[in-house]
Amino acid sequence: MARIQAVRGMNDILPADTPAWRYLEDTSKQLFAQYGLEEIRTPIVESTDLFKRSIGEVTDIVEKEMYTFEDRNGDSLTLRPEGTASVVRACEEHGLLYNQTQRLFYTGPMFRHERPQKGRYRQFHQIGVECFGFNGPDVDAELIVMTYRLWQRLGLADQVRLQINSLGTAACRDTFRSALLEFLRPLKDQLDEDSQRRLDTNPLRILDSKNPHTQSLLADAPRFEDFLSEESKAHFDSLCRTLDAQAVPYEINPRLVRGLDYYCLTVFEWVTDALGAQGTVCAGGRYDGLVEQLGGKACPAVGFAMGIERLILLLQSLNLLPETVGNNVDIYIVAAGAGTEGYALEVAEALRAASPSIRVRLHHGGGSFKSQLKKADKSGAVHALIIGEGELADRRVTLKSLRSDAAQETLAFEALPGKLNGLI
Repeated sequence: MARIQAVRGMNDILPADTPAWRYLEDTSKQLFAQYGLEEIRTPIVESTDLFKRSIGEVTDIVEKEMYTFEDRNGDSLTLRPEGTASVVRACEEHGLLYNQTQRLFYTGPMFRHERPQKGRYRQFHQIGVECFGFNGPDVDAELIVMTYRLWQRLGLADQVRLQINSLGTAACRDTFRSALLEFLRPLKDQLDEDSQRRLDTNPLRILDSKNPHTQSLLADAPRFEDFLSEESKAHFDSLCRTLDAQAVPYEINPRLVRGLDYYCLTVFEWVTDALGAQGTVCAGGRYDGLVEQLGGKACPAVGFAMGIERLILLLQSLNLLPETVGNNVDIYIVAAGAGTEGYALEVAEALRAASPSIRVRLHHGGGSFKSQLKKADKSGAVHALIIGEGELADRRVTLKSLRSDAAQETLAFEALPGKLNGLI
């Protein structure tokens, strides 16, 4: 019988990998708490119409990449390809946007049927932030500053670059789109295949084409900044001044447009040169019209999403994960000799009860002291607790350091929790 394997592009996250995931997620959540964000969790399956109306029916995501199916009632459902639309739907459905502001974050899997490659998967994971009810550029700036603080905490600040642009209002965008089409149509036969297809569906995406020849053709293309309203210019100028004041370095990229239809005004990406072609690790911007587009009352909004797989790949490739990441054990209890197993379990439970933060692994399966100590060392534990027949008789435990030359010592059972609390 053939062995069943994971679906292509949908990867298992094994025990050796999960500590890095927890480190990134925990570091992010601690930072978000400092900025007053609250967590929201949405289903991974939504009505297909949600994404058609938010992302746009003529985008690559909706046309080619979504996992869409009919359920037993004949309803069309889709595994979420991104998180923003689901958060907007949830907030509107539960009345969280009426005369209120919201600062939210989420984590979880997204799904797109793309060609799997390093840093890009069909089931991928994101950490995202969405803020609702704030009109000014101050919240745009704060979110960008917050991501910069995250890179500093992760040791990535000198490995990523911030690119920003303004798409203006919907009216600015429409005017620019017309000018861009007028420029590109005479060049259609010279464009790459993807850009030719996008010409009549999503021409703004041609601006960030990765094809070198197409990019050379765009050298004289219209620039967004020439089509911005005075209000849009003022919004962007204020954003830049705030980033300058906070000493956040940035590049203005006039061809940065983002791939989804709902963006307006501020757009930004954090990119790196350390991951090859998959260089974007965080991206977002303002989407003031999306709530109304999905049936709610007009509500300004801004947010971003970070790719967990890409960030972990970046941290690993640069050796920036702390040494403690991956160490899941503080104490390994070694027990050998008649009747020692029950006493070893009593010791383990006493430690867990005395200090919930201490991570204790109790040896199972028997074996000699020597073989058990090898397993204790391999576990990454800082200390081993040795229990033999002598320790059992005297209700004592021998403490052995596995990571230093500290002298071995024997302690009474009652003194053990206090001793370990001072060591770990």
